[in-house]
Amino acid sequence: MNIQQTAIDAAKQAGELIRERAGNIASVETKSSLFDLVTDVDKRAEGIIRRVVSEVYPDHCIFGEESSDGDVGDVSSSHEYVWIVDPLDGTTNFVHGVPFYCVSIGVVHKKELVAGGIYDPMSDELFTAAKSEGAYLNGRLMRVSGEKRIAESLLASDFPANEYRQATVNGMLKLSPLCRNIRTAGSTALELAYVAAGRFSGYWELGLKPWDLAAGVLLVQEAGGRVSDTLGNPYTIETSHVVATNGLIHEELIGHLAEANATG
Repeated sequence: MNIQQTAIDAAKQAGELIRERAGNIASVETKSSLFDLVTDVDKRAEGIIRRVVSEVYPDHCIFGEESSDGDVGDVSSSHEYVWIVDPLDGTTNFVHGVPFYCVSIGVVHKKELVAGGIYDPMSDELFTAAKSEGAYLNGRLMRVSGEKRIAESLLASDFPANEYRQATVNGMLKLSPLCRNIRTAGSTALELAYVAAGRFSGYWELGLKPWDLAAGVLLVQEAGGRVSDTLGNPYTIETSHVVATNGLIHEELIGHLAEANATG
């Protein structure tokens, strides 16, 4: 079994648990703030992913949202392969019964993204990508959208559970009169998958973690899009402030964020 297939198997098994437990949550706790939630389902889903991956690749490191400490850069320096895992991205949506959340698994080899999978258990949509092999939605090749200007674009962002909320508001106030609309759907990974699928023209957010981004970044890149930090520097696995677009509107979006003092 190859890495991509293992990621798919792990995501689907975790997704099955999430789908079964939707509307039946045993416990909800807060982490860094009142807006940063974790449930028993998050923890159990990560356990499933760890088991599936470890059975096939016992020597690989698993860097998961619910059980990992430290810096992803340090972890990647000391391990050849690192699996960057968000077992339930969009926990707040899950808690409130909003069916927009996913399992996100990205695989890094020597600090370079090589495989990724995002699974939406409620729509049964599986987004996958492997380095230099393209990006796929349920097995069909997908490409980013063709909008050439912000004025033609549907954008997305989210309100982070950290000190960057006001900067996010600044960006939205700047961009909302300039684009077709802005969506705040509540799952970074799934919104990045939507950029890759051509549903959103671009996405930005501040103060993100590696597990929010890894799989979705590879999807966008392999679908023909562009990902950078909010200043236009190339994405790395340590990037926190991110812009992901179809590539055609990238510089325009970054320029507007800079004008609004919304780059973090």
